[in-house]
Amino acid sequence: MSRRDQRRPEPAATAAGMFGEVLRHWRELCGMTQDQLARRIPCDRSLIARIEAGTRVPQDGFPAKCDKILKTGGLLARLWRRINWYEQVEHPDWFRRRAEMDAEAVALREYGTQVIPGLLQTEEYARALFTRLPGADPTEAEERVRARMSRQQRFLQSEGPLLVAVLDESTLRNQVGGPQVMRMQYRHLLTVGTRPNIRVQVTPSNDPRIIRPNTSMSLITLPERETWVYSESLDRGHFSNDPATVARHERTYDVLRADSLSAKDSAALISDALEGLTRHDDTPAHSGTVDQVELQRGQRRQLHRVRPRYPRQRRPRT
Repeated sequence: MSRRDQRRPEPAATAAGMFGEVLRHWRELCGMTQDQLARRIPCDRSLIARIEAGTRVPQDGFPAKCDKILKTGGLLARLWRRINWYEQVEHPDWFRRRAEMDAEAVALREYGTQVIPGLLQTEEYARALFTRLPGADPTEAEERVRARMSRQQRFLQSEGPLLVAVLDESTLRNQVGGPQVMRMQYRHLLTVGTRPNIRVQVTPSNDPRIIRPNTSMSLITLPERETWVYSESLDRGHFSNDPATVARHERTYDVLRADSLSAKDSAALISDALEGLTRHDDTPAHSGTVDQVELQRGQRRQLHRVRPRYPRQRRPRT
């Protein structure tokens, strides 16, 4: 037996690694560098490098853009849909029951305050949340990011379950991970909000008449039409299917959603927040970004009746 035959076989490629190899093959076949592809998408070159190395899961929309640029005939998008990206993930013990419900729910109604709900977070946003926790372990943080991303997959499918998210405006103002992370998060909200099964609405923070829950919560409808109320405290999930409790929270949620901006107007508000960060990306970032965005487009004048006109941020004097 030759020395070559005696070499240890290479480990089997992971799903992410296989996708990365296919992407790299087509990129090099087109004579493009990672930088060139990143500028065309557009995204950061490090994202391309990590996806090709199999250390980063490509988000929905990325494969289709690469297919168009590299002229692959839709190969990458088809491969992306066939891969079970998160088949081996572990959820924290206290959260496992909620994850199991997400895996079979036929409808979810979410209310989020301070931070974007997990089902709508980008990978970068989730990573910034988990790594900023006191004493956070990087390895454990990555596992929690993967677990969070795994919950999103069935809602991002073409015929996924209904997902309605009402976001308190504080979720947009509270910067997590810095301007770049927030820009990606805003774009993600705008993208997923156009899916037929997902609606994103924002509750203006300047209306004292609106009655809001005092914490984030979820109304989870299971296949047998049974509905559960779910909320969280520190490292603990709280469930209830008591009919009176569910009815009370459903009423609060329905009234809150009716008082919130429509999906169309909410998208305009998120777009304004995105434009504000893009316009002032060379100024010090701080919370309250949404409050400093001025509505400039004539077609958005109808929003002035539900929220004030925000002053434009001034550049600091040097």
